[in-house]
Amino acid sequence: MICPSGHQTNQADFCDVCGLPISDVQADASAGSSTPAASDTLLCPNCQATNVAEALFCEACGFDFTTAASEPEWPKFNAAPQSGELPESSEVPEFTEATVPSEPTADQGSTLDTASSLNPVATTQPAIKQTRPRVDWVAELWIDPDWYAAQRSTDPMPSVGLPDIVPLVKQSNLIGRVSHTKGVFPEIDCELDSGCSRRHAILTTDWTRWWIEDLTSANGTFVGGVAGPLPAMPIPQGRVELTSGQRIYVGAWTRIVIRKATADEQDAFA
Repeated sequence: MICPSGHQTNQADFCDVCGLPISDVQADASAGSSTPAASDTLLCPNCQATNVAEALFCEACGFDFTTAASEPEWPKFNAAPQSGELPESSEVPEFTEATVPSEPTADQGSTLDTASSLNPVATTQPAIKQTRPRVDWVAELWIDPDWYAAQRSTDPMPSVGLPDIVPLVKQSNLIGRVSHTKGVFPEIDCELDSGCSRRHAILTTDWTRWWIEDLTSANGTFVGGVAGPLPAMPIPQGRVELTSGQRIYVGAWTRIVIRKATADEQDAFA
């Protein structure tokens, strides 16, 4: 069938080359032959498909007859191999002694640890063991009825018992009472003795000698010996060195003794 522009077309209504409508007369005249003549066909050089002579593009592969450029070809894949058949390019990997993991020997097996195998980090990072500082000195906190009677305090005194043992691991140790609101957490806590100030006094050491210093407490800090009367005057301002066996008196009933730690105490605090 020939369109008004002279194109050979297989459509009866519109030309499939230029899109012009086909007249009824031309449709009737060409209805007898639907196969184009050999001289009116164009062979695609790309896919060898037959096209009309006036075609601009190949109907099979899209080859551009005007610029002699074709659309990019899609890669052609071979047919899928039958079941149990490998493609020609497939290669079966070969395992050698170098690729097959060997069983651990007896010596190696004895060093394997179950926890290490489950946790690889454990094999590379050594375990950190937390140790407490060595305790060479301690403070004994006593409830002293004689000191309580001398202070004439109106607060009820706790019952007398064994002393509290406080390890001294710092070179500076605060004597006082805990105050969460003021952020005071003394190393030597006098607890319920309200006659003791929050920041009462401070103990310092060079690990051979000890000094006591009052921190302008309300009731003062007193130092006395093992024998003799109780101290009547508080220590002056500044550091005062303690001699062996001396006792520290603070608050309404608290007596503090600084001494060397025993072997059992060192083991208990270790």
